[in-house]
Amino acid sequence: HRFVKLFSKAEWFCLFILLALFLWLTSNLQQNLQEQSIATGFSFLAQESGFEVSESLIPFGSADSYGKALLAGGLNTLKVALPGLLASLFFGLLLCWGLLARHPLVSRLALSISDLIRNTPLILQLFLWYAIITDFLPPVRSAFSLGDLFFLTNRGFFYPILGGPTQFKIFLALVVLLCFLYYFLEKKSVAKFYATGIKKSSWPKFLTIYFTLLAISWWLLGKPTRFSIPELQGFNFQGGDFLSPEYAALTFGLVVYTGVFMADIFKAGIQSVSKGQWEAGYSLGLGRWDRMRLIIFPQALRVAIPPLTGQILNLVKNSSLAVAIAYPDFVSVANTTLNQTGQAIELVTFILLFYLTSSLVISFIMNKLNARLLQRGSR
Repeated sequence: HRFVKLFSKAEWFCLFILLALFLWLTSNLQQNLQEQSIATGFSFLAQESGFEVSESLIPFGSADSYGKALLAGGLNTLKVALPGLLASLFFGLLLCWGLLARHPLVSRLALSISDLIRNTPLILQLFLWYAIITDFLPPVRSAFSLGDLFFLTNRGFFYPILGGPTQFKIFLALVVLLCFLYYFLEKKSVAKFYATGIKKSSWPKFLTIYFTLLAISWWLLGKPTRFSIPELQGFNFQGGDFLSPEYAALTFGLVVYTGVFMADIFKAGIQSVSKGQWEAGYSLGLGRWDRMRLIIFPQALRVAIPPLTGQILNLVKNSSLAVAIAYPDFVSVANTTLNQTGQAIELVTFILLFYLTSSLVISFIMNKLNARLLQRGSR
Protein backbone atom coordinates (compact mmCIF):
# COMPACT_ATOMS: atom_id res chain seq x y z
CA HIS A 1 0.00 0.00 0.00
CA ARG A 2 2.85 2.39 0.82
CA PHE A 3 4.57 1.53 -2.47
CA VAL A 4 1.38 2.31 -4.44
CA LYS A 5 1.02 5.68 -2.72
CA LEU A 6 4.54 6.68 -3.74
CA PHE A 7 3.26 7.48 -7.26
CA SER A 8 0.33 9.56 -8.43
CA LYS A 9 -2.19 8.24 -10.97
CA ALA A 10 -0.55 10.21 -13.77
CA GLU A 11 2.87 8.75 -12.88
CA TRP A 12 1.47 5.21 -12.85
CA PHE A 13 -0.11 5.83 -16.26
CA CYS A 14 3.19 7.07 -17.73
CA LEU A 15 5.00 4.09 -16.23
CA PHE A 16 2.46 1.72 -17.79
CA ILE A 17 2.83 3.38 -21.23
CA LEU A 18 6.66 3.14 -21.05
CA LEU A 19 6.53 -0.52 -20.01
CA ALA A 20 4.08 -1.36 -22.82
CA LEU A 21 6.28 0.46 -25.35
CA PHE A 22 9.36 -1.44 -24.15
CA LEU A 23 7.59 -4.80 -24.40
CA TRP A 24 6.32 -3.97 -27.90
CA LEU A 25 9.80 -2.97 -29.08
CA THR A 26 11.32 -6.13 -27.60
CA SER A 27 8.70 -8.37 -29.24
CA ASN A 28 9.12 -6.59 -32.60
CA LEU A 29 12.90 -6.94 -32.39
CA GLN A 30 12.74 -10.67 -31.65
CA GLN A 31 10.31 -11.23 -34.53
CA ASN A 32 12.53 -9.36 -37.01
CA LEU A 33 15.63 -11.26 -35.88
CA GLN A 34 13.84 -14.59 -36.30
CA GLU A 35 12.62 -13.67 -39.80
CA GLN A 36 16.21 -12.82 -40.84
CA SER A 37 17.65 -15.94 -39.13
CA ILE A 38 19.96 -13.86 -36.93
CA ALA A 39 20.95 -15.64 -33.73
CA THR A 40 21.26 -13.65 -30.52
CA GLY A 41 23.49 -14.22 -27.53
CA PHE A 42 27.07 -13.71 -26.44
CA SER A 43 28.64 -16.99 -27.51
CA PHE A 44 30.48 -15.14 -30.32
CA LEU A 45 32.79 -13.57 -27.72
CA ALA A 46 34.69 -16.87 -27.41
CA GLN A 47 35.13 -17.28 -31.18
CA GLU A 48 38.39 -16.54 -33.00
CA SER A 49 38.45 -12.92 -34.17
CA GLY A 50 40.55 -13.36 -37.30
CA PHE A 51 41.73 -9.72 -37.37
CA GLU A 52 44.65 -7.79 -35.92
CA VAL A 53 44.55 -4.78 -33.61
CA SER A 54 47.30 -2.43 -34.76
CA GLU A 55 48.29 -1.48 -31.20
CA SER A 56 47.25 -2.85 -27.84
CA LEU A 57 48.20 -2.63 -24.18
CA ILE A 58 47.86 -6.41 -23.97
CA PRO A 59 49.28 -9.03 -26.35
CA PHE A 60 46.72 -9.67 -29.09
CA GLY A 61 46.74 -11.62 -32.35
CA SER A 62 44.28 -12.72 -34.98
CA ALA A 63 43.90 -16.11 -33.25
CA ASP A 64 42.52 -14.48 -30.10
CA SER A 65 38.81 -14.19 -29.34
CA TYR A 66 36.38 -11.36 -29.99
CA GLY A 67 36.10 -10.85 -26.24
CA LYS A 68 39.83 -10.19 -25.95
CA ALA A 69 39.62 -7.86 -28.96
CA LEU A 70 36.96 -5.79 -27.19
CA LEU A 71 39.10 -5.75 -24.04
CA ALA A 72 42.06 -4.49 -26.08
CA GLY A 73 39.87 -1.77 -27.63
CA GLY A 74 38.58 -0.69 -24.22
CA LEU A 75 42.11 -0.44 -22.84
CA ASN A 76 43.12 1.62 -25.89
CA THR A 77 40.30 4.05 -25.10
CA LEU A 78 41.51 4.36 -21.51
CA LYS A 79 45.06 4.79 -22.85
CA VAL A 80 43.83 7.95 -24.58
CA ALA A 81 41.37 9.18 -21.94
CA LEU A 82 43.49 9.05 -18.78
CA PRO A 83 46.65 10.80 -20.05
CA GLY A 84 44.43 13.12 -22.10
CA LEU A 85 42.55 14.13 -18.96
CA LEU A 86 45.70 15.14 -17.08
CA ALA A 87 47.22 16.87 -20.11
CA SER A 88 44.02 18.80 -20.88
CA LEU A 89 43.84 20.08 -17.29
CA PHE A 90 47.45 21.27 -17.55
CA PHE A 91 46.87 22.86 -20.96
CA GLY A 92 43.67 24.49 -19.70
CA LEU A 93 45.49 26.05 -16.74
CA LEU A 94 48.29 27.26 -19.01
CA LEU A 95 45.85 28.83 -21.48
CA CYS A 96 43.86 30.34 -18.60
CA TRP A 97 47.05 32.02 -17.39
CA GLY A 98 47.46 33.44 -20.90
CA LEU A 99 43.87 34.70 -21.01
CA LEU A 100 44.33 36.49 -17.67
CA ALA A 101 47.81 37.82 -18.46
CA ARG A 102 48.37 41.55 -18.16
CA HIS A 103 50.55 41.70 -21.26
CA PRO A 104 48.24 42.40 -24.23
CA LEU A 105 50.29 40.29 -26.65
CA VAL A 106 50.02 37.18 -24.46
CA SER A 107 46.31 37.67 -23.74
CA ARG A 108 45.47 38.35 -27.41
CA LEU A 109 47.42 35.28 -28.53
CA ALA A 110 45.65 33.07 -25.97
CA LEU A 111 42.28 34.49 -26.98
CA SER A 112 43.00 33.85 -30.67
CA ILE A 113 43.91 30.22 -29.95
CA SER A 114 40.78 29.79 -27.86
CA ASP A 115 38.48 31.25 -30.53
CA LEU A 116 40.07 29.19 -33.31
CA ILE A 117 39.81 25.87 -31.48
CA ARG A 118 36.33 26.42 -30.04
CA ASN A 119 34.80 27.40 -33.38
CA THR A 120 36.08 24.53 -35.53
CA PRO A 121 34.80 20.91 -35.47
CA LEU A 122 36.83 18.43 -33.46
CA ILE A 123 36.94 15.84 -36.24
CA LEU A 124 38.45 18.43 -38.61
CA GLN A 125 41.15 19.16 -36.03
CA LEU A 126 41.93 15.44 -35.71
CA PHE A 127 42.38 15.20 -39.48
CA LEU A 128 44.68 18.24 -39.34
CA TRP A 129 46.93 16.89 -36.57
CA TYR A 130 47.08 13.47 -38.25
CA ALA A 131 48.07 15.07 -41.57
CA ILE A 132 50.76 17.18 -39.88
CA ILE A 133 52.29 14.11 -38.21
CA THR A 134 52.23 11.84 -41.27
CA ASP A 135 53.12 14.44 -43.94
CA PHE A 136 55.56 16.82 -42.27
CA LEU A 137 57.62 14.52 -40.05
CA PRO A 138 60.55 12.74 -41.76
CA PRO A 139 60.45 9.10 -42.92
CA VAL A 140 62.08 6.33 -40.93
CA ARG A 141 65.52 6.54 -42.55
CA SER A 142 65.70 10.31 -41.90
CA ALA A 143 64.23 10.22 -38.39
CA PHE A 144 64.90 12.93 -35.84
CA SER A 145 67.20 11.30 -33.29
CA LEU A 146 68.06 12.16 -29.70
CA GLY A 147 71.13 10.34 -28.50
CA ASP A 148 70.34 7.29 -30.66
CA LEU A 149 67.69 6.39 -28.08
CA PHE A 150 64.61 8.39 -29.10
CA PHE A 151 63.41 8.66 -32.70
CA LEU A 152 60.62 10.81 -34.13
CA THR A 153 59.26 9.84 -37.56
CA ASN A 154 56.05 9.89 -39.55
CA ARG A 155 55.47 6.35 -38.30
CA GLY A 156 55.51 7.36 -34.66
CA PHE A 157 57.72 8.14 -31.69
CA PHE A 158 60.12 5.30 -30.77
CA TYR A 159 61.73 5.10 -27.32
CA PRO A 160 63.68 2.56 -25.18
CA ILE A 161 61.91 0.51 -22.53
CA LEU A 162 62.85 -1.69 -19.58
CA GLY A 163 62.08 -5.32 -20.42
CA GLY A 164 59.33 -6.13 -22.91
CA PRO A 165 56.47 -3.82 -23.96
CA THR A 166 53.96 -5.45 -21.60
CA GLN A 167 56.40 -5.36 -18.70
CA PHE A 168 57.18 -1.70 -19.32
CA LYS A 169 53.50 -0.69 -19.43
CA ILE A 170 52.80 -2.47 -16.17
CA PHE A 171 55.92 -0.85 -14.71
CA LEU A 172 54.59 2.60 -15.67
CA ALA A 173 51.17 1.76 -14.22
CA LEU A 174 52.91 0.66 -11.02
CA VAL A 175 54.84 3.94 -10.80
CA VAL A 176 51.64 5.99 -11.23
CA LEU A 177 49.82 3.85 -8.66
CA LEU A 178 52.64 4.29 -6.15
CA CYS A 179 52.67 8.08 -6.63
CA PHE A 180 48.95 8.25 -5.83
CA LEU A 181 49.45 5.86 -2.93
CA TYR A 182 52.21 7.95 -1.37
CA TYR A 183 50.09 11.10 -1.81
CA PHE A 184 47.12 9.59 0.04
CA LEU A 185 49.27 8.06 2.79
CA GLU A 186 51.04 11.37 3.39
CA LYS A 187 47.72 13.23 3.36
CA LYS A 188 46.27 10.81 5.91
CA SER A 189 49.38 11.23 8.09
CA VAL A 190 49.05 15.04 8.04
CA ALA A 191 45.32 14.83 8.89
CA LYS A 192 46.11 12.57 11.85
CA PHE A 193 48.81 14.99 13.01
CA TYR A 194 46.31 17.89 13.02
CA ALA A 195 43.77 15.76 14.90
CA THR A 196 46.01 14.14 17.53
CA GLY A 197 49.33 16.01 17.43
CA ILE A 198 51.14 12.73 16.68
CA LYS A 199 53.24 12.69 13.51
CA LYS A 200 53.96 9.27 12.03
CA SER A 201 55.97 8.72 8.88
CA SER A 202 54.11 7.12 5.99
CA TRP A 203 57.29 5.61 4.53
CA PRO A 204 57.08 2.19 6.30
CA LYS A 205 53.59 1.52 4.91
CA PHE A 206 54.59 2.86 1.51
CA LEU A 207 57.71 0.68 1.25
CA THR A 208 55.80 -2.41 2.41
CA ILE A 209 53.15 -1.96 -0.28
CA TYR A 210 55.81 -1.06 -2.86
CA PHE A 211 57.85 -4.23 -2.38
CA THR A 212 54.68 -6.34 -2.28
CA LEU A 213 53.50 -4.95 -5.61
CA LEU A 214 57.00 -5.29 -7.07
CA ALA A 215 57.19 -8.94 -6.02
CA ILE A 216 53.77 -9.66 -7.53
CA SER A 217 54.69 -7.96 -10.83
CA TRP A 218 57.99 -9.87 -11.06
CA TRP A 219 56.23 -13.15 -10.24
CA LEU A 220 53.63 -12.57 -12.97
CA LEU A 221 55.89 -11.15 -15.69
CA GLY A 222 59.43 -12.04 -14.82
CA LYS A 223 62.12 -9.63 -13.67
CA PRO A 224 62.87 -6.94 -16.31
CA THR A 225 66.67 -6.97 -16.39
CA ARG A 226 67.53 -5.36 -19.73
CA PHE A 227 66.78 -2.28 -21.76
CA SER A 228 65.23 -2.71 -25.18
CA ILE A 229 66.49 0.06 -27.48
CA PRO A 230 64.90 0.81 -30.88
CA GLU A 231 67.21 0.10 -33.81
CA LEU A 232 66.64 0.65 -37.52
CA GLN A 233 66.31 -2.72 -39.24
CA GLY A 234 65.02 -2.80 -42.80
CA PHE A 235 62.11 -0.46 -43.30
CA ASN A 236 61.27 0.23 -39.65
CA PHE A 237 62.63 0.32 -36.09
CA GLN A 238 62.79 -2.88 -34.08
CA GLY A 239 62.94 -3.07 -30.29
CA GLY A 240 61.75 -0.62 -27.67
CA ASP A 241 58.22 0.68 -27.91
CA PHE A 242 56.47 3.43 -29.84
CA LEU A 243 53.52 5.82 -29.92
CA SER A 244 51.67 5.62 -33.23
CA PRO A 245 50.69 8.69 -35.31
CA GLU A 246 47.02 7.77 -34.78
CA TYR A 247 47.40 7.74 -31.01
CA ALA A 248 49.40 10.98 -31.00
CA ALA A 249 46.94 12.81 -33.27
CA LEU A 250 43.89 11.65 -31.29
CA THR A 251 45.36 12.42 -27.87
CA PHE A 252 46.80 15.78 -28.90
CA GLY A 253 43.56 16.80 -30.65
CA LEU A 254 41.42 15.88 -27.63
CA VAL A 255 43.81 17.64 -25.23
CA VAL A 256 43.82 20.89 -27.20
CA TYR A 257 40.06 20.88 -27.87
CA THR A 258 39.05 20.01 -24.30
CA GLY A 259 41.74 22.20 -22.73
CA VAL A 260 40.40 25.31 -24.46
CA PHE A 261 36.99 24.86 -22.86
CA MET A 262 38.62 24.08 -19.51
CA ALA A 263 40.59 27.33 -19.77
CA ASP A 264 37.36 29.32 -20.05
CA ILE A 265 35.96 27.44 -17.05
CA PHE A 266 39.06 28.15 -14.94
CA LYS A 267 38.95 31.79 -16.03
CA ALA A 268 35.30 32.14 -15.00
CA GLY A 269 36.01 30.48 -11.65
CA ILE A 270 38.92 32.83 -10.91
CA GLN A 271 36.93 35.90 -11.94
CA SER A 272 34.06 34.82 -9.67
CA VAL A 273 36.25 35.29 -6.58
CA SER A 274 35.65 38.71 -5.10
CA LYS A 275 38.26 41.43 -5.40
CA GLY A 276 38.48 41.61 -1.61
CA GLN A 277 40.18 38.19 -1.53
CA TRP A 278 42.98 39.51 -3.75
CA GLU A 279 43.34 42.57 -1.53
CA ALA A 280 43.37 40.41 1.62
CA GLY A 281 46.25 38.38 0.20
CA TYR A 282 48.06 41.56 -0.77
CA SER A 283 47.65 42.92 2.77
CA LEU A 284 49.30 39.74 4.10
CA GLY A 285 52.34 40.44 1.92
CA LEU A 286 51.74 37.57 -0.49
CA GLY A 287 52.94 37.81 -4.08
CA ARG A 288 50.64 37.32 -7.06
CA TRP A 289 51.54 33.64 -7.46
CA ASP A 290 51.07 32.88 -3.73
CA ARG A 291 47.74 34.72 -3.68
CA MET A 292 46.56 32.67 -6.64
CA ARG A 293 47.82 29.35 -5.24
CA LEU A 294 46.73 29.75 -1.61
CA ILE A 295 43.63 31.96 -1.75
CA ILE A 296 42.07 32.46 -5.17
CA PHE A 297 42.40 29.10 -6.94
CA PRO A 298 40.98 26.93 -4.09
CA GLN A 299 37.87 29.16 -4.06
CA ALA A 300 37.67 29.15 -7.86
CA LEU A 301 37.62 25.35 -7.91
CA ARG A 302 34.29 25.29 -6.08
CA VAL A 303 32.78 27.12 -9.04
CA ALA A 304 34.79 25.31 -11.71
CA ILE A 305 34.37 21.64 -10.70
CA PRO A 306 30.74 21.11 -11.95
CA PRO A 307 31.36 22.39 -15.52
CA LEU A 308 34.78 20.68 -15.54
CA THR A 309 32.98 17.39 -14.96
CA GLY A 310 31.05 17.90 -18.19
CA GLN A 311 34.25 18.56 -20.14
CA ILE A 312 35.94 15.46 -18.73
CA LEU A 313 32.93 13.40 -19.79
CA ASN A 314 33.11 14.99 -23.24
CA LEU A 315 36.78 14.03 -23.57
CA VAL A 316 36.00 10.36 -22.90
CA LYS A 317 33.02 10.31 -25.26
CA ASN A 318 34.80 12.29 -27.99
CA SER A 319 37.51 9.63 -28.03
CA SER A 320 35.04 7.56 -30.09
CA LEU A 321 36.03 9.77 -33.06
CA ALA A 322 39.21 7.66 -33.16
CA VAL A 323 37.56 5.58 -35.88
CA ALA A 324 38.03 8.55 -38.26
CA ILE A 325 41.84 8.28 -38.10
CA ALA A 326 42.03 4.47 -37.77
CA TYR A 327 43.00 4.31 -34.09
CA PRO A 328 41.70 0.99 -32.66
CA ASP A 329 39.61 2.24 -29.76
CA PHE A 330 36.62 0.40 -28.30
CA VAL A 331 34.14 1.70 -30.90
CA SER A 332 36.46 0.85 -33.80
CA VAL A 333 37.05 -2.71 -32.57
CA ALA A 334 33.34 -3.16 -31.86
CA ASN A 335 32.49 -1.99 -35.40
CA THR A 336 34.93 -4.51 -36.89
CA THR A 337 33.44 -7.25 -34.71
CA LEU A 338 29.92 -6.22 -35.76
CA ASN A 339 30.81 -6.39 -39.46
CA GLN A 340 32.19 -9.91 -39.06
CA THR A 341 29.59 -11.40 -36.72
CA GLY A 342 26.42 -9.39 -37.40
CA GLN A 343 25.70 -9.24 -33.63
CA ALA A 344 24.50 -5.63 -33.80
CA ILE A 345 22.27 -5.63 -30.72
CA GLU A 346 24.88 -7.12 -28.43
CA LEU A 347 27.73 -4.92 -29.64
CA VAL A 348 25.74 -1.69 -29.58
CA THR A 349 24.74 -2.64 -26.03
CA PHE A 350 28.43 -3.15 -25.15
CA ILE A 351 29.28 0.30 -26.52
CA LEU A 352 26.44 1.93 -24.57
CA LEU A 353 27.41 0.14 -21.34
CA PHE A 354 31.11 1.00 -21.79
CA TYR A 355 30.53 4.74 -22.10
CA LEU A 356 27.71 4.73 -19.54
CA THR A 357 29.96 3.03 -16.98
CA SER A 358 32.85 5.40 -17.72
CA SER A 359 30.57 8.43 -17.35
CA LEU A 360 29.07 7.19 -14.09
CA VAL A 361 32.49 6.48 -12.57
CA ILE A 362 33.80 9.93 -13.58
CA SER A 363 30.64 11.65 -12.31
CA PHE A 364 30.89 9.79 -8.99
CA ILE A 365 34.53 10.82 -8.48
CA MET A 366 33.94 14.44 -9.48
CA ASN A 367 30.81 14.70 -7.29
CA LYS A 368 32.79 13.41 -4.32
CA LEU A 369 35.52 15.97 -5.05
CA ASN A 370 32.96 18.75 -5.39
CA ALA A 371 31.25 17.79 -2.11
CA ARG A 372 34.60 17.73 -0.34
CA LEU A 373 35.51 21.20 -1.65
CA LEU A 374 32.13 22.60 -0.64
CA GLN A 375 32.44 21.04 2.82
CA ARG A 376 35.93 22.44 3.25
CA GLY A 377 34.78 25.89 2.09
CA SER A 378 31.89 25.98 4.57
CA ARG A 379 34.20 25.51 7.57
